[in-house]
Amino acid sequence: MAEFVIKLADERGRVQEQTHNAASADELRQRFTQAGYYVYSVRARGLTGAQRKIKLEPFLIFNQQFLTLIKAGLPILNSLHMLAQSQKNERFAAQLKNVAERVKTGESLSTAFDAQGAFPPIYTTTLLAGERSGNLDEVLNRYLIFQRISLTFRKKLQASLIYPCLLVVLVFALFTFLITYVVPRFALLYNQLGSKLPALTVAMLHLGKAAQHYGLFVFPALVLLIVLLLRWSRTESGADVIDGIRIRLPIFGNIWLKYQVALFSRTLSTLLLGGLPLVPSLETAARSISSRRIAQAVFNSVSSVREGKGLANSLKGTRVFPELSTEMIEVGESTGALPQMLNSVAEFFEEDVQTALTAALALIEPAILIFMGIVVTIILVALYLPIFSMGNGAGLGK
Repeated sequence: MAEFVIKLADERGRVQEQTHNAASADELRQRFTQAGYYVYSVRARGLTGAQRKIKLEPFLIFNQQFLTLIKAGLPILNSLHMLAQSQKNERFAAQLKNVAERVKTGESLSTAFDAQGAFPPIYTTTLLAGERSGNLDEVLNRYLIFQRISLTFRKKLQASLIYPCLLVVLVFALFTFLITYVVPRFALLYNQLGSKLPALTVAMLHLGKAAQHYGLFVFPALVLLIVLLLRWSRTESGADVIDGIRIRLPIFGNIWLKYQVALFSRTLSTLLLGGLPLVPSLETAARSISSRRIAQAVFNSVSSVREGKGLANSLKGTRVFPELSTEMIEVGESTGALPQMLNSVAEFFEEDVQTALTAALALIEPAILIFMGIVVTIILVALYLPIFSMGNGAGLGK
């Protein structure tokens, strides 16, 4: 008997994590499934996903190779052994070997991957759907298509943020240079002159003096603050507060909401096309998105769906999803083409996110440049104002 950590949901959609003893992960999964629970994952206790986290791109390459070998008629066990030996990442290779050993002892492929505690919930759920339907290669191919589209979209978003981030760094570096180096030089000059200085210049010189004396303490304090915020953001309360702030942000809050809805819709569509029932698909899709508020809204809608209420009306009741998305889902339900309509929802909102983000960044870039120009102008005026005043006084004296 070994100790396992099982994550499951009851008939009301409430998710919980428990520790139980069992002969195998598969045996524990079957025990709770027969009791009416939906089982998300089962893993040996003490195995943390963070220690085994694998990058998405190598994982996609592995799955592409795995799919090719399965289609070629090679047994799953032989495919796993072959791919494990070809992996450069030792940790990933060890995980695949463990999966192969579990499959060899009779565990299902989805359970073996799930026991590693490192792979995305949508992946193990997709494998489970493929095993149940007998179309593992087809379901795995849909998963690869889904991940390629998601990865491409994510890369486009990241690329569009590079230039604004560089501008922010440039502004900060320039401001730091002016305050810590240029301003103190002018302070020495004006101390030697001993003349009365304008209030703006005095304030700027005080700022430069404070930066010189306390600048070395400010940087470590900022780093410490960032570390503490990151740790707090990983807690339940911290993640919920940050997500609430993120959703309420002007312009970008709406973009974030649409991005999460697009991710949810594409994930749900992939799972439904794989043959998984609606309720478990909803629960898995909710766990696959980053936004706590939206994920909780989906979990809240699960109980309504269990009672026989339509998905569109259940999501409307959460008052989180955009009206257009629920209208499109309602059309998909009424026409019997829900997975296809969910794909259309994802495509529409992904395009909308890209358009809105491009427009927002097009406004932010000149705003950053204008802000930088204003800051530099204020600093230069404050520093040279006494010189101009002395020049005017000298001219009047003549």
